[in-house]
Amino acid sequence: MKRKSIYSLLAGALVLAGFSSCNNDKFLEVTHYSILPQESAYESDENALASLTGCYDLMLPSATSGHNADPYKPYVFTTSHPSMDSQASGWDAAFCRQGWNAQTTELNDGWRHAYAAIARCNDFLTGLEAAEGLSDAVKKTCEGEARALRGYQYQWLATTFGRVPMLGTGENYTNTPTKERAQTYEEMWDFIIEDFKAAADLLDWKPYNGQYGRCTKGMALAYLGDAYMWKSYRTGNDYYNEAKAAFKQILDKTDIYYLNPSFTTLFDADVAWGNEAIWQVVLNEGDQWGSWDASKMSEAHGWTGFYYAAPSNGAWGTYACSYELYDAYEPGDKRRDGSLVTACIPESELDRIGKEEGRDIKSRWKQSFTPDAWIANPNNAKYLGTPIAGQEGNAVYDPNCPIGFNPFAQEFVGYGTFHRVPSDIQPTVYSTKHWRNGRGTHRWNDQWLPDHIYMKRLANVMLDYAECCFRTGDATSGWAQINKLRQRAWGILEDGKEADLAKTYNKYYINLKDWLGTPGDDGFGDYTLPANTDTWYPIPFGSNGNTPEDAQTYYTKLKAEKGFSSDVWKVAVNEERRKELNAEWSLTPDLIKSGYIADHIEHNYPKGYGYETGEAQLSVWRTFRSFDFDIRKMDMPIPQDELIKNPACDQNEAYR
Repeated sequence: MKRKSIYSLLAGALVLAGFSSCNNDKFLEVTHYSILPQESAYESDENALASLTGCYDLMLPSATSGHNADPYKPYVFTTSHPSMDSQASGWDAAFCRQGWNAQTTELNDGWRHAYAAIARCNDFLTGLEAAEGLSDAVKKTCEGEARALRGYQYQWLATTFGRVPMLGTGENYTNTPTKERAQTYEEMWDFIIEDFKAAADLLDWKPYNGQYGRCTKGMALAYLGDAYMWKSYRTGNDYYNEAKAAFKQILDKTDIYYLNPSFTTLFDADVAWGNEAIWQVVLNEGDQWGSWDASKMSEAHGWTGFYYAAPSNGAWGTYACSYELYDAYEPGDKRRDGSLVTACIPESELDRIGKEEGRDIKSRWKQSFTPDAWIANPNNAKYLGTPIAGQEGNAVYDPNCPIGFNPFAQEFVGYGTFHRVPSDIQPTVYSTKHWRNGRGTHRWNDQWLPDHIYMKRLANVMLDYAECCFRTGDATSGWAQINKLRQRAWGILEDGKEADLAKTYNKYYINLKDWLGTPGDDGFGDYTLPANTDTWYPIPFGSNGNTPEDAQTYYTKLKAEKGFSSDVWKVAVNEERRKELNAEWSLTPDLIKSGYIADHIEHNYPKGYGYETGEAQLSVWRTFRSFDFDIRKMDMPIPQDELIKNPACDQNEAYR
């Protein structure tokens, strides 16, 4: 389903500038400025809508931020790594160890980026208030979308830093260079709630003019409910009924929002803005392959794939996934194979580690030694793997343990079980949500990759709604939402739809046959398509008769096994979030607002288990945690640069 997107229009957005003629000797007698006055942005519906694109512009990665690719790297680091379900190396690893501080670049970059976007919204709303001559429909959508975008930026700031300065309509850091933080959490969240309430009232369910990527009523309601949950968490007061009511409106709108039958295909290139998507950015595949010209945006877009891709895939993998996350999936849960790729883990190693730890790891990792993976390029395979004895410093690796899956040859390529960098050892478990369509599926000079960046999809709302149900005494409805997602996760919603799903989603993979080129020149072997491409897909559709255990039954047992202190419902909601939403920009904030993150860190990542550094770590499939988790640090430090420029702003408690 190809849909028109607001982001595809940004390059052609109206630039409110005039030009003077230089065709005679009086060209210096300028009679007007080159920049038109702000009020000209509201002289017509066309101008107002074009000007609104300036508020959307900072939703895209910045062409001038290099590999930081604002806003993506700050968001990845603050919403994923602190959960420890994702792993990083080098200086990035500080975000997996609560090692950030007020000088951390990504925090400062994210802060500046968010407030730049807020200032644009404030300036736009200021002019809109005085605008005359606009149609009611355009004025409503302009105000609704600008307020929703402002609320979105504040949502990230508030969930990342705690209390922050709240600049309202008419304020920016030029006319308001100093401003203290909101005095209370109630004040701050009420500001954000008011923006999303207004946006929900002003906007329609369908995006304006059919341009997907614009804010909608559904987007505003999803964040409104989220904001009420955060207000409850921060103030200790109960606003869960208000949150539940916002989510219920979305769940009842079944003609607009419904689950994709297949979890796996949510991240495929063939469909953009499907009916599960509530708020996302789609980085479409463009015509600038091979270009590293930042002015064309291809560089900034391309970095997203590099964050998530395996080093054997031509990237450096600043986002690896933990073995604890991989091991959390139950047998039959297709979300694991639909979103994660592992290196080959030999059967003998499964036997060894299972005996040493007293775990039935072989059945839990049922196919790990022949990985359920996607597509990888072996040319950089030397960067992965367990070193051969005596060759640890020479990048010599066991060639019999592959990573990556070629759907054409049905063979595996790449190497290793661990990724070594100078100071860190990472598990070779990678999220394919953001790179299975990018580096490795194309040639080395390919830059621009299709990618789904989900900020909110229906699964987020279902789990948030489930939590609200449990908190408001409606446990039956809460378990029902979780079991619906588990039915989808086991492939039951795919049953009977295998041919239709393949017809919709396998075109991209079939087209790779031509793109990959001549067999044998890159190690992939013969690119022979399956005999029946009408029903073929790299991970077969359907449940194959597998069914999930009832959620309450399963999580009651898991709570006892792991020793979680949280109620069973809270374990269920948040463990499902880990399996469903990893590598999407909501996991850590959701664990925090639910009051679960400390329990999660304590029991899924017990302190001191395994080895911190050195070769001994290679024998323990565990993330070593040396730090004491401090919930106060989850309010990350206000950047030092902000404290210097804005002396009215003070620092968070844990960093004073």
